[in-house]
Amino acid sequence: MQQLEALTREARALASGELPLSAHESEVARQMQICNACRYCEGFCAVFPAMTRHLEFGKADIHYLANLCHNCGACLHACQYAPPHEFAVNVPQAMAQVRGQTYADYAWPPALGALYQRQGLTLALALSGALALFLVLAIGLNGPLWHASLAGNFYAIFPHNLLVGMFAPIFLFAALALGMGVRRFWRDVSPAASSALGEAAVEAGAAALRLKYLDGSNQTNTDEPAEGCPNSDDAPTLWRRRFHHLTFYGFMLCFAATSVATLYHYLLNWQAPYAYTSLPVLLGTVGGLGLLVGPAGLLWLNLRRHPSHGDATQKPMDRGFIVLLFLVSLTGLVLLAWRDTPAMAVLLAVHLGTVMALFLTLPYGKFAHGIYRCAALLKFSIEKRQPMQLALPEA
Repeated sequence: MQQLEALTREARALASGELPLSAHESEVARQMQICNACRYCEGFCAVFPAMTRHLEFGKADIHYLANLCHNCGACLHACQYAPPHEFAVNVPQAMAQVRGQTYADYAWPPALGALYQRQGLTLALALSGALALFLVLAIGLNGPLWHASLAGNFYAIFPHNLLVGMFAPIFLFAALALGMGVRRFWRDVSPAASSALGEAAVEAGAAALRLKYLDGSNQTNTDEPAEGCPNSDDAPTLWRRRFHHLTFYGFMLCFAATSVATLYHYLLNWQAPYAYTSLPVLLGTVGGLGLLVGPAGLLWLNLRRHPSHGDATQKPMDRGFIVLLFLVSLTGLVLLAWRDTPAMAVLLAVHLGTVMALFLTLPYGKFAHGIYRCAALLKFSIEKRQPMQLALPEA
């Protein structure tokens, strides 16, 4: 029966010009049809209200729902059809498998989509180590690695224009690659135009910034206290949400520190190094601490999480990204603390190599999930403001 349904869906997809579903996409479609009949989890998160607007699930619908899922695991623990039931409904795992597929499918340039399957912890460490070693050797060719104190003047090691020349192309490429990928994703899944686009964008932005769908509460009952995501022992916890917040806002504070320092340099002609009490250093220190604690906590939770809660094949990508964020913060804080010592040149090379590795892998690592999830949240906010339009499929 299931094979007949799958063949029927594939025939309709081919007739409409839509590409046939992959095995993972077909599994999500199967589970969503079961969930659509049950609807016990309708108030858990945005996925299930969005699901109820469909009778059948095409490729674009599945990609949208997969990226709307926050993989909190609450629906799996509540589901009466979860394994070992014969229906074998595991929405978090099925969605995670498709989500990883969408990252690769929408990657730009397309040929680099395979990096999502290869971007693991070993690659992350090897790339950051190789780049750091290259920069250390470059310093050694131009002078001593162990030098007299330079009063924290990084530009005495790498001139400002050289640093801009190294990092600007990498940053711009990462932004372009992510932008092109999410543009293709949005073109495929976006709903009809809405007159309430501004209102929907504000709601989606608030949901993303608050990580609304990681609090574990029933979204249809705002009086219910937030409990968080279930762990492998079924006990819910808010620590996953908190560590995500520390990671995201730590990253944004570090970015703000770099932006303020850029304004100081170009607009006010205030040259680095800046005092420990200056705004760039304060922003970078607070952000660095958040970016130290957040990834460490996420790695701890990732190592302890039950295999049923996600896609095991994506673990190397997840951990590689988490460890790179942690190393960027750790090397940055160590550099800040020891910038007035003879070890500054080596510490600077290690930090810059790690930052360069992070941005080189940014478009093809776990960072992309935040971009696609924000697009899915925006579609959800737009779609729920539109009238329900359901029609039975043609025979």
